[in-house]
Amino acid sequence: MPPAEAAAARTAVDVTALLERGRTLATPELKAAVDRLAPPMDTVSAYHFGWIDAQGNPADGDGGKAVRPALAVLSAEVTGAPPETGIPGAVAVELVHNFSLLHDDLMDGDEQRRHRDTVWKVHGPAQAILVGDALFALANEVLLELGTVEAGRATRRLTTATRALIDGQAQDISYEHRDRVSVEECLEMEGNKTGALLACASSIGAVLGGADDRTADTLEKYGYHLGLAFQAVDDLLGIWGDPVSTGKQTWSDLRQRKKSLPVVAALAAGGAASERLGEILAADAKSSDFENFSEAEFAARAALIEEAGGREWTAAEARRQHTVAIEALNAIDMPDRVRDRFTALADFVVVRKR
Repeated sequence: MPPAEAAAARTAVDVTALLERGRTLATPELKAAVDRLAPPMDTVSAYHFGWIDAQGNPADGDGGKAVRPALAVLSAEVTGAPPETGIPGAVAVELVHNFSLLHDDLMDGDEQRRHRDTVWKVHGPAQAILVGDALFALANEVLLELGTVEAGRATRRLTTATRALIDGQAQDISYEHRDRVSVEECLEMEGNKTGALLACASSIGAVLGGADDRTADTLEKYGYHLGLAFQAVDDLLGIWGDPVSTGKQTWSDLRQRKKSLPVVAALAAGGAASERLGEILAADAKSSDFENFSEAEFAARAALIEEAGGREWTAAEARRQHTVAIEALNAIDMPDRVRDRFTALADFVVVRKR
């Protein structure tokens, strides 16, 4: 397809419908998996997913963007299989993703997610840990009970991605206590924490559909770089995002002293703003009054990051990683309709506001 026609086709892709398809296909099986959990873990999980409120009443909460299940069912179509082939993969990836969210919220002290109190805030830290562990175990069950060779291959890829995700979270926490983190270290951490699971989501449906390792590896390359683009945008939103859209506090990442891409890029840039930012952040690390800082103090730090070029560099990096992800698809023979949907999902990731 000529480039102009391909671009026109991408604009015709309804990304909202694509995301909703993944959510609609995965949710019944996701609920069935959660129903296997012993009380009260089943209801705590249901609260986390937004299916009930804190009192146990039915709710229609924000279940997240559903990018991962959309990718999992779409990847099945690369092999010519129906999207339903990717449903167990979509469910497994969502279970692992939410396992990580439950633990991350507790470790980071986040009290809000998707405009609601987090699980540890409502049900306590112990339940957040236990339910997270249970979701991880369920993810492997959902795949392995298929009893096929393809399911075994998919499970190996999922467990490898999960280990990388945990490595990334460990790196993220350790970086909070360091004065300086290099851009390379930050990208490695974000590749583990976000890229690995999106890579798995982008290939797992294809693996379940019988794709060979070369095809699966190439789809993982797309997903890995899409993950880096996704995280770069997340890092921008973590500082400058609108709380109404993100569901988090203003200056969220600055409050947690995260060494996110805008911060490390600003510190590496050199110049007066960069040096001043370094001095302030070093003092912050030793401050016993950090949690009581005013909005103006966080705004001043964000302004220095922007002045030093951290915001602009991160936005450019998101676009660069997006390009690498799209170019990876060129190595795979797939229907134009499927390729356009992969591209449209990548486009969505770099222009989202939450």
